[in-house]
Formats: sequence, C-alpha cells, structure tokens
Amino acid sequence: MAGVNDDGADHQAPNVRDAGEYCRLVEVYLCRKNEGHLVRIAGPSFARVCGWAERGIPLNVVHRGIDRYFERYYSRGPRRRPVHIDFCEHDVLDVFDEWRRAVGVQAWGGRREAEGEGRAVAELGALEADPAEAAFRRERRASLPAHLERVIVRLTTLRAGGRLGPEADAAVDSAVRELDAARGRAAHLRGDARDAIVGRLRDLDLALVAAVRASIDDQEWHAIEREAQAELAPFKGGMTAEAHQRAVAASATRLLRERALLPAIAYDE
Repeated sequence: MAGVNDDGADHQAPNVRDAGEYCRLVEVYLCRKNEGHLVRIAGPSFARVCGWAERGIPLNVVHRGIDRYFERYYSRGPRRRPVHIDFCEHDVLDVFDEWRRAVGVQAWGGRREAEGEGRAVAELGALEADPAEAAFRRERRASLPAHLERVIVRLTTLRAGGRLGPEADAAVDSAVRELDAARGRAAHLRGDARDAIVGRLRDLDLALVAAVRASIDDQEWHAIEREAQAELAPFKGGMTAEAHQRAVAASATRLLRERALLPAIAYDE
C-alpha cells in the first residue's frame, strides 16, 4: 500500500521562525491555490500574516484555513477572481482555535514579545466576546444531516482513491454503510437518541483513525511524530512535560488524518 504521505503535497516542517519567510511560504501556498495567479501579501496583509506568525499559528494550520475558504468559495460556482489572504482570516483563526482545543494549547502561547502577546490575547478576547462573531461561527456549523452527508461523500472518495490498505478500506466501507443508514433519521432525532448517534460518531472516528494508523509503518509514523513536535515547538515552553506529550500525540493524530484525507467523523454540537 502507498503510504499516507504519497499525495504529492509539501509536508515541510510547519514551524518557521522568521516572520518574513513565514509570509513568503503563505504567499506561495495562496498562489498555488489561486491556480498560479500571483497574489502578493504586502502592506496591511503582510502585517496580518506576520501577526499569525507571532501567535505561533503553524503553517499547516494556515494552509487548512485557506483550503477551507477555497472549498466554500468554489461551492458557490466557478472562481470569479483571485482570492486574497485577508478573505481567509476567519477560516485560519477558526482552524487555529480548533487545533488549540484538540492538542490542548492554552491561549496563544509561543515565542512572542510581550507587546505582541498582549495584542493577540486582546484580539482573541474580542472575537470570543463579539456576539456577531459568535453568530457567524454558529451559522457556519453544519447541521447533523449535512455533516453526515459530507462525511459520506469524503469517505466514499477516499475509498475510490485506493490509498488505504485492505483493513482500513474495510473499516471505511463499514462506516459508510452505518453513516448512510443514520443519515435518513438524523434530522428527526432528539434527546437521548441524538446523543447516542453523536456518541457513535465519536467511536467511529477513533476506530477509523486507529485503522489508518495500523496501515502505515513505524518509519512513517515516527516522521509524523517529528512533524507534530516541530508544530508544537513554539508552545513547548509554556507546557508541562505531560501536557506537551499529550499535545504531540493529538497533533500527530491530526497530521495522520490530514495525510490520509480522513474526514472528521465526530460531530461537535
């Protein structure tokens, strides 16, 4: 079986110390997503992206935020104009917030001067306290039926790609059948019945990640763990050894999921 790395993507270390180099790499990725159209990151946009670097937002988190914006942009029809990095900020911050919660990183953390840290924390507090921003994020959360539909499509595409080994492929096939059966009744579930299916989605998510992990060799897994450690390097100083170990494990799982193109099956209410 081909490893989960064999997708032609650039899996370079996500921790870049120099803000200028960080901006250059974001610009390269944005141009690639814009089908080669050159979109410079300059002026206020440069300052914005430098702020992401100061906060310690890993490059692959920025990439996922850009990807998320493009997915929504293309879902509205053919591309009409090049996408500028400023349009992607909500998605980048959303993905960063999800990443922080998943790996257990508190606040913004990382290697920043006190002034930069104070500004970042103040901005985060403003986002969390702003009712309009909270409503914006709630509106973007998919309903349970829509979530199931999207997961089924992505798992079916994953199977068709032939990326998985036999055991992982069988686990995905079983999950698709179960999710398809649940999709028809998901809109009408309430109370304990809804809680039960949400809990089952968490179990399926864990089972599929374990199946994909078992399908790769130790060398590839150790490479993923090293990347996870690099991703968390800016935050290590503010974490206990135990917290850092948990964060690396969670980050490695997320990287494995991304490389295998395995969607998140668990559903957050």
